[in-house]
Amino acid sequence: MRRTLLRHARLATFEGEAGWGLLDDGALLIEGGRIAWVGADAQRPALDAEEIALDGALLTPGLIDAHTHLVYAGERAAEFEQRLQGASYEQIARAGGGIRSTVAATRAASESALFEAAAARARALMAEGVTTIEVKSGYGLDEATEARCLRVARRLGAELPLSVRTTSLAAHALPPEYAGRADDYIDAACAWLPAQRAAGLVDAVDAFCDTIGFTPAQTERVFTAARALGLPVKLHAEQLSNQHGAALAARFGALSCDHLEHLDAAGIAAMRAAGTVAVLLPGAYYVLRDTTPPPVAALRAARVPLAIATDHNPGSSPCLSLLLMLNMACTLFRLTPEEAWRGVTVNAARALGLADRGRLAAGQRADLALWDATHPRELAYRFGHNPCRRVWCAGVDTAQP
Repeated sequence: MRRTLLRHARLATFEGEAGWGLLDDGALLIEGGRIAWVGADAQRPALDAEEIALDGALLTPGLIDAHTHLVYAGERAAEFEQRLQGASYEQIARAGGGIRSTVAATRAASESALFEAAAARARALMAEGVTTIEVKSGYGLDEATEARCLRVARRLGAELPLSVRTTSLAAHALPPEYAGRADDYIDAACAWLPAQRAAGLVDAVDAFCDTIGFTPAQTERVFTAARALGLPVKLHAEQLSNQHGAALAARFGALSCDHLEHLDAAGIAAMRAAGTVAVLLPGAYYVLRDTTPPPVAALRAARVPLAIATDHNPGSSPCLSLLLMLNMACTLFRLTPEEAWRGVTVNAARALGLADRGRLAAGQRADLALWDATHPRELAYRFGHNPCRRVWCAGVDTAQP
């Protein structure tokens, strides 16, 4: 079995519930795609291994983007302009723009075209040290196109040095052919899940519970269908209004609730009790010029795990930089740099139901990022700059052909 020993690095391990877990002049052994040993270089094991000297550079877990809508066709720059001319996100959506305009473009696109576009987006994230991403469907809104988008997401994980978790988000918006028949559409979306599950296309199920999405009752039907198939759930919750979706999701043991600008105390308590992660999405908050930030202080006080993600999508967060989200989470939401970093490592892994990544520890996947930096807080402090030097995904150097 191939062994690789990384030597003379400054390690940020994120071991334990708090702190950076810094280790100066550290070493890390990769074996079989996993971390076999971590410790001081002076205490490294004596064994036959390829040795790579890292010259004091910063080594961290690979980054995890726990909320993306990476598979779609087209763009929505015109809507960006409309918002700057005074139209609201909700007004654009109700006029047939927003998600529905992307649905039309995605339905018209071939699977190969969708893959090429999504792969280019994924590579942009990977260049900044991302080794795991979650990818949602939700721009097909019919059985065939939803399956096509999920197949593309699976193909990303098969053809790129990247771990991909897929989420079925058919309950994203109401397609035009179901206008005025939201309950019928939810029936259809629930009926698609068994085939998606049988084909191995889906790891979790999501919904958009809000004024321009689906009601709590409709969302509960989606969650019930997911539970019957043994699939975990997550929720776009409390973004534009408080629909008490977070409390509903927590009742189903949701992996995460995402956005959360209008989350209330009852929702926080429910999430805490269920162990549900709060995934904060500063890119959408920024683009939509929102003025109601998520209740970070209350979430922190309740010890709800905080994650952050790009929410990459063509409308409200056309962002392909998780490093920028580190800075935005600190600047806009007042997370500390350590909280932000845990939000793209340990807690992002929790948001995906993954216990095998997000830390530098023996037994974890060897998902690693090497940086031209001396401390992780530098990456939350700077923006518009990519100091990522090298990435390993499951022990594979992604720069190697």
